[in-house]
Amino acid sequence: MSAATRTLVSPATLARPRGRAVYWTVFTAVVLLFALAFLFPVYWMVTGAAKSPDEVAQTPPTLVPQQWHLDGYTDAWDLMQLPTHLWNTVVQAAGAWAFQLVFCTAAAYALSKLKPAFGKLILGGILATLMVPAQALVVPKYLTVADLGLLNDPLAIWLPAVANAFNLYLLKRFFDQIPRDVLEAAEIDGAGKLRVLWSVVLPMSRPVLGVVSIFALVAVWQDFLWPLMVFSDTDKQPISVALVQLSQNIQLTVLIAAMVIASIPMVALFLVFQRHIIAGISAGSTKG
Repeated sequence: MSAATRTLVSPATLARPRGRAVYWTVFTAVVLLFALAFLFPVYWMVTGAAKSPDEVAQTPPTLVPQQWHLDGYTDAWDLMQLPTHLWNTVVQAAGAWAFQLVFCTAAAYALSKLKPAFGKLILGGILATLMVPAQALVVPKYLTVADLGLLNDPLAIWLPAVANAFNLYLLKRFFDQIPRDVLEAAEIDGAGKLRVLWSVVLPMSRPVLGVVSIFALVAVWQDFLWPLMVFSDTDKQPISVALVQLSQNIQLTVLIAAMVIASIPMVALFLVFQRHIIAGISAGSTKG
């Protein structure tokens, strides 16, 4: 057996009934442990919202609610004004996603295929921003947004989201792997640079565009500090800020229910697009 085909368990061991039984027992136990480690916090949150306030605070805690109180979800929906704040979050996340996808894709295409002057120097400067802590940029960003009069405006979320060096580099690395012959064939047929980008590059880049889209949406959905600073108007705050601002006089079970509701859109987004996400990640790893 060559070194390239060596595995932790040899085929000879797997061929024996005892070896096969041990292998599948260990494999099943490991998978169940990992599944439990990831899913138990979600189960604890969902069932915690269905408990009474006294049961949530009691020690030792109960794994299953003694009585199911589903009114915590309806109370969270009404008392914490979740429809308003969820809609605010959707608007902010969708705008940031659209701006980021347009500008990062255009910049990555230019750096990858158009080869501008000082392109490597520009790319190096962009990647150098990844070394700067995000907290160090909060004050300059806030002063810029305030000077432009964008406080309490979705543009305060959309415009800073465009400057995402990681997503730009991810797109550029994917574009670098697109064969030059394909682009030259389109140019011979009379396609301009923008036509090549729209009709050739983007259709071939759907996996990485899906990954970048997920990164962009999740980043805005879970962000707390920046929306807290730029949205002083409570009616315009996203769900991440509203959960903290409105939790002062709210029962713990209602707050947990609100957290469950707030997490549903992102979980649903992943379940719907998980195939595209995994395809994008695997494509990036094989082509990089």
